[in-house]
Amino acid sequence: MRLAELSERSGVSTATIKYYLREGLLQPGRRVSATQADYGEDHLRRLRLVRALIQIGGVPVAAAREVIAAAEDESLDHHLRLGAATRALPCAEGPAEDDPAVETARRSVEALLERLGWSNNSSPDTPNPARRRLTDAVAALVRLGYPCDTERLLPYGQLAAQLAVTDLDMIEEQPTPTGQIEAAVALTVLYEPVLLSLRRMAHAEESARRF
Repeated sequence: MRLAELSERSGVSTATIKYYLREGLLQPGRRVSATQADYGEDHLRRLRLVRALIQIGGVPVAAAREVIAAAEDESLDHHLRLGAATRALPCAEGPAEDDPAVETARRSVEALLERLGWSNNSSPDTPNPARRRLTDAVAALVRLGYPCDTERLLPYGQLAAQLAVTDLDMIEEQPTPTGQIEAAVALTVLYEPVLLSLRRMAHAEESARRF
Protein backbone atom coordinates (compact mmCIF):
# COMPACT_ATOMS: atom_id res chain seq x y z
CA MET A 1 0.00 0.00 0.00
CA ARG A 2 1.08 3.60 -0.49
CA LEU A 3 1.45 6.18 2.29
CA ALA A 4 -2.08 7.56 1.88
CA GLU A 5 -3.62 4.09 2.28
CA LEU A 6 -1.37 3.35 5.25
CA SER A 7 -2.63 6.57 6.84
CA GLU A 8 -6.28 5.71 6.13
CA ARG A 9 -6.02 2.16 7.46
CA SER A 10 -4.01 3.06 10.56
CA GLY A 11 -5.86 6.27 11.48
CA VAL A 12 -2.51 8.07 11.72
CA SER A 13 -2.04 11.20 9.61
CA THR A 14 0.53 11.17 6.81
CA ALA A 15 2.44 13.99 8.51
CA THR A 16 2.68 11.95 11.72
CA ILE A 17 3.76 8.84 9.80
CA LYS A 18 6.53 10.86 8.13
CA TYR A 19 7.60 12.11 11.57
CA TYR A 20 7.72 8.54 12.88
CA LEU A 21 9.83 7.56 9.87
CA ARG A 22 12.29 10.41 10.50
CA GLU A 23 12.57 9.49 14.18
CA GLY A 24 13.20 5.83 13.45
CA LEU A 25 9.98 4.68 15.12
CA LEU A 26 8.65 3.22 11.87
CA GLN A 27 10.73 1.10 9.52
CA PRO A 28 11.16 2.51 5.98
CA GLY A 29 8.92 1.21 3.22
CA ARG A 30 10.10 -0.54 0.06
CA ARG A 31 11.22 2.07 -2.42
CA VAL A 32 9.38 2.00 -5.76
CA SER A 33 10.64 5.37 -7.00
CA ALA A 34 12.65 8.35 -5.78
CA THR A 35 9.59 9.80 -4.03
CA GLN A 36 7.35 6.81 -3.31
CA ALA A 37 7.47 3.68 -1.18
CA ASP A 38 5.25 0.69 -0.50
CA TYR A 39 4.17 -0.30 3.00
CA GLY A 40 2.76 -3.56 4.33
CA GLU A 41 1.03 -5.18 7.29
CA ASP A 42 4.21 -4.97 9.38
CA HIS A 43 4.02 -1.18 9.09
CA LEU A 44 0.40 -1.23 10.25
CA ARG A 45 1.31 -3.31 13.31
CA ARG A 46 4.25 -1.03 14.12
CA LEU A 47 2.03 2.05 13.84
CA ARG A 48 -0.45 0.54 16.30
CA LEU A 49 2.38 -0.07 18.77
CA VAL A 50 3.80 3.44 18.33
CA ARG A 51 0.35 4.99 18.73
CA ALA A 52 -0.28 2.93 21.89
CA LEU A 53 3.01 4.13 23.35
CA ILE A 54 2.96 7.80 22.37
CA GLN A 55 -0.68 8.80 21.89
CA ILE A 56 -2.28 6.57 24.54
CA GLY A 57 0.57 6.01 26.97
CA GLY A 58 2.19 9.44 26.75
CA VAL A 59 5.64 7.89 26.33
CA PRO A 60 8.33 10.29 25.02
CA VAL A 61 9.68 9.57 21.55
CA ALA A 62 13.14 8.58 22.81
CA ALA A 63 11.64 6.11 25.30
CA ALA A 64 9.27 4.75 22.65
CA ARG A 65 12.26 4.06 20.41
CA GLU A 66 13.87 2.03 23.21
CA VAL A 67 10.64 0.11 23.83
CA ILE A 68 10.33 -0.77 20.14
CA ALA A 69 13.93 -1.97 20.09
CA ALA A 70 13.23 -4.17 23.13
CA ALA A 71 9.92 -5.37 21.67
CA GLU A 72 11.68 -6.59 18.55
CA ASP A 73 14.74 -8.02 20.33
CA GLU A 74 14.18 -11.75 19.97
CA SER A 75 17.07 -12.46 22.35
CA LEU A 76 14.81 -11.24 25.20
CA ASP A 77 12.07 -13.45 26.58
CA HIS A 78 8.47 -12.30 26.22
CA HIS A 79 8.22 -11.30 29.89
CA LEU A 80 11.09 -8.82 29.50
CA ARG A 81 9.66 -7.48 26.24
CA LEU A 82 6.27 -6.81 27.86
CA GLY A 83 8.00 -5.28 30.88
CA ALA A 84 9.99 -2.87 28.70
CA ALA A 85 6.73 -1.53 27.30
CA THR A 86 4.85 -1.05 30.56
CA ARG A 87 7.85 0.32 32.48
CA ALA A 88 8.20 3.08 29.87
CA LEU A 89 4.79 4.51 30.79
CA PRO A 90 5.12 7.87 32.60
CA CYS A 91 5.13 7.57 36.38
CA ALA A 92 5.35 10.01 39.26
CA GLU A 93 8.79 10.87 40.60
CA GLY A 94 9.97 8.75 43.47
CA PRO A 95 9.84 10.03 47.05
CA ALA A 96 12.63 12.15 48.49
CA GLU A 97 15.19 9.92 50.19
CA ASP A 98 15.55 12.26 53.19
CA ASP A 99 11.82 12.09 54.03
CA PRO A 100 11.47 10.17 57.34
CA ALA A 101 8.15 8.70 56.16
CA VAL A 102 9.86 7.05 53.21
CA GLU A 103 11.75 4.45 55.23
CA THR A 104 8.54 3.43 57.03
CA ALA A 105 6.76 3.20 53.67
CA ARG A 106 9.60 1.21 52.14
CA ARG A 107 9.46 -1.35 54.96
CA SER A 108 5.70 -1.70 54.55
CA VAL A 109 6.03 -2.19 50.79
CA GLU A 110 8.83 -4.74 51.15
CA ALA A 111 6.80 -6.71 53.70
CA LEU A 112 3.73 -6.54 51.45
CA LEU A 113 5.61 -7.85 48.42
CA GLU A 114 7.04 -10.66 50.52
CA ARG A 115 3.55 -11.63 51.75
CA LEU A 116 2.27 -11.63 48.18
CA GLY A 117 5.25 -13.62 46.93
CA TRP A 118 5.99 -11.06 44.24
CA SER A 119 9.67 -11.81 43.72
CA ASN A 120 9.82 -9.96 40.38
CA ASN A 121 9.06 -6.67 42.15
CA SER A 122 10.85 -7.19 45.44
CA SER A 123 14.47 -6.34 44.67
CA PRO A 124 15.43 -2.79 45.74
CA ASP A 125 18.30 -2.99 43.24
CA THR A 126 15.92 -3.34 40.29
CA PRO A 127 14.43 0.05 39.28
CA ASN A 128 10.66 -0.23 39.08
CA PRO A 129 8.58 2.92 38.53
CA ALA A 130 5.44 1.27 39.92
CA ARG A 131 7.26 0.27 43.09
CA ARG A 132 8.57 3.82 43.56
CA ARG A 133 5.06 5.19 43.04
CA LEU A 134 3.62 2.73 45.57
CA THR A 135 6.28 3.73 48.12
CA ASP A 136 5.50 7.39 47.53
CA ALA A 137 1.75 6.79 48.03
CA VAL A 138 2.30 4.83 51.23
CA ALA A 139 4.69 7.53 52.51
CA ALA A 140 1.91 10.10 51.99
CA LEU A 141 -0.43 7.94 54.08
CA VAL A 142 2.24 7.69 56.79
CA ARG A 143 2.65 11.48 56.91
CA LEU A 144 -1.09 11.99 57.31
CA GLY A 145 -1.44 9.29 59.95
CA TYR A 146 -3.74 6.99 57.99
CA PRO A 147 -3.44 3.21 58.42
CA CYS A 148 -1.09 1.71 55.85
CA ASP A 149 0.66 -1.21 57.50
CA THR A 150 1.13 -4.48 55.65
CA GLU A 151 -2.16 -5.96 56.86
CA ARG A 152 -4.07 -2.92 55.59
CA LEU A 153 -2.32 -3.05 52.21
CA LEU A 154 -2.61 -6.81 51.74
CA PRO A 155 -6.25 -6.89 50.46
CA TYR A 156 -5.33 -4.39 47.75
CA GLY A 157 -2.40 -6.53 46.68
CA GLN A 158 -4.53 -9.66 46.61
CA LEU A 159 -7.16 -7.97 44.44
CA ALA A 160 -4.42 -6.69 42.14
CA ALA A 161 -3.10 -10.25 41.76
CA GLN A 162 -6.55 -11.41 40.65
CA LEU A 163 -6.84 -8.52 38.18
CA ALA A 164 -3.41 -9.34 36.74
CA VAL A 165 -4.73 -12.75 35.66
CA THR A 166 -7.62 -11.06 33.84
CA ASP A 167 -5.31 -8.50 32.24
CA LEU A 168 -2.78 -11.08 31.02
CA ASP A 169 -5.59 -13.27 29.68
CA MET A 170 -6.74 -10.34 27.52
CA ILE A 171 -3.18 -9.61 26.40
CA GLU A 172 -2.63 -13.26 25.45
CA GLU A 173 -5.65 -13.12 23.16
CA GLN A 174 -3.58 -11.04 20.74
CA PRO A 175 -2.12 -13.39 18.10
CA THR A 176 1.38 -11.89 17.79
CA PRO A 177 4.10 -10.87 20.27
CA THR A 178 4.02 -7.30 18.92
CA GLY A 179 0.24 -7.19 19.31
CA GLN A 180 0.59 -8.38 22.88
CA ILE A 181 3.12 -5.65 23.65
CA GLU A 182 0.79 -3.04 22.14
CA ALA A 183 -2.10 -4.43 24.19
CA ALA A 184 -0.01 -4.37 27.38
CA VAL A 185 0.47 -0.62 26.95
CA ALA A 186 -3.06 0.21 25.80
CA LEU A 187 -4.83 -1.93 28.41
CA THR A 188 -2.62 -0.66 31.23
CA VAL A 189 -3.45 2.95 30.36
CA LEU A 190 -7.10 2.51 29.43
CA TYR A 191 -8.18 0.10 32.16
CA GLU A 192 -6.70 2.09 35.05
CA PRO A 193 -9.49 4.73 34.89
CA VAL A 194 -12.01 1.88 34.56
CA LEU A 195 -10.67 0.37 37.79
CA LEU A 196 -10.67 3.72 39.60
CA SER A 197 -14.22 4.54 38.46
CA LEU A 198 -15.57 1.16 39.53
CA ARG A 199 -13.89 1.54 42.94
CA ARG A 200 -15.57 4.91 43.51
CA MET A 201 -18.93 3.59 42.37
CA ALA A 202 -18.53 0.63 44.72
CA HIS A 203 -17.83 3.10 47.57
CA ALA A 204 -21.13 4.84 46.83
CA GLU A 205 -23.02 1.53 46.88
CA GLU A 206 -21.41 0.38 50.13
CA SER A 207 -21.90 3.76 51.78
CA ALA A 208 -25.61 3.74 50.89
CA ARG A 209 -25.93 0.20 52.22
CA ARG A 210 -24.28 1.09 55.56
CA PHE A 211 -25.52 4.58 56.25
